[in-house]
Amino acid sequence: MNLKVNKKASGMAKWVLPFCLSTFMPLSASAQRIAIDKSTIECGRTGYLQPVTATFELKNKGRHRLYIESVKPDCGCTSVEFPTEVGAGDKFTIKVTYDARQLGRFHKMAAIKSNGSKEPVYLTMKGIVVAELEDYTGNYPYKMEDLLLDKQELEFDDVNKGDAPVQEIHIMNDGADTMTPTVMHLPSYLSAKVVPEKLFPGKTGTISVTLNSEKLRDYGLTQSNVYIGRQLGEKVSEENSLGVSIVLLPDMKDYDTANKASAPKLQISTTDIDFTNFEGKSKKTAEVILQNTGASLLKISSMQLFTRGLKVTLDQREIQPGQVTKIKIVGIASELAKVRNRPRILMITNDPDHAKVVINIKK
Repeated sequence: MNLKVNKKASGMAKWVLPFCLSTFMPLSASAQRIAIDKSTIECGRTGYLQPVTATFELKNKGRHRLYIESVKPDCGCTSVEFPTEVGAGDKFTIKVTYDARQLGRFHKMAAIKSNGSKEPVYLTMKGIVVAELEDYTGNYPYKMEDLLLDKQELEFDDVNKGDAPVQEIHIMNDGADTMTPTVMHLPSYLSAKVVPEKLFPGKTGTISVTLNSEKLRDYGLTQSNVYIGRQLGEKVSEENSLGVSIVLLPDMKDYDTANKASAPKLQISTTDIDFTNFEGKSKKTAEVILQNTGASLLKISSMQLFTRGLKVTLDQREIQPGQVTKIKIVGIASELAKVRNRPRILMITNDPDHAKVVINIKK
């Protein structure tokens, strides 16, 4: 492979234009000999005067050598590096670097002119320049081989119908190879975005997971698992799974301020159960007392477990004013020891002040 060389970039050609070109057109359909893995790269956030580089992976899919005449960026704020000759069937990269001299969002393009197509082929890099780049300085306690994460569970708590909350996972490439992190097996109510798309060795990134609560069917607890891949097409397993818990609250419009006096009212003996010491036994039992101190029927519409290792029995789901019922909780030592997330029990009630009640299990 012959390379176009200048003093600043040995082995690669580097062009910096002192003026901006006219707006580029989309990728040409006649670019038959150049295949691009991804023509648009989302670079995420960078700091002011902290240049950011997008590396595009391409391939000469023709049967003859590819000669690249030029790769011209659309602005003098952007430079490029590229090979001038590529063998038949060979892969190659083109690097586009933005100097980040202007705050705000950026959308930069570069046009490839070669013998591989009659019209230019276009590459695009996007992102945002912020005045002060705040890097995540926390820990990465969870490890998926050489991908480090700060979370292994996502919790969307106290969600109302129509909400679209976002949870972030900070990640770091602790390996020697570039990664393309991806989130796999997303249910219809979740979407995810990884920034940057390519994670170089030693670099950090963010996975943003968004919940579309309109697509949830039932109130109460919804649980699922998604899987984090270091590369596209990676196999899923227990080792790269990420638990997702969502608590959708019921609509309490019927109990406004005016008629709260006639609403049911839950009184609970405790919301914390200690299962830290089984005293050599395989099981341990605890009880929680529920009382309706309100003026109308108290209904427990849902009772769900966040984790395995617990067995729960509720004597009554409907409690008349002044009446009492109990919850029997059995902890299984061997199963609780394997649980990665926090063991909890969720109740959904029609008490407007206690629509959601969580009993925490200490293990």
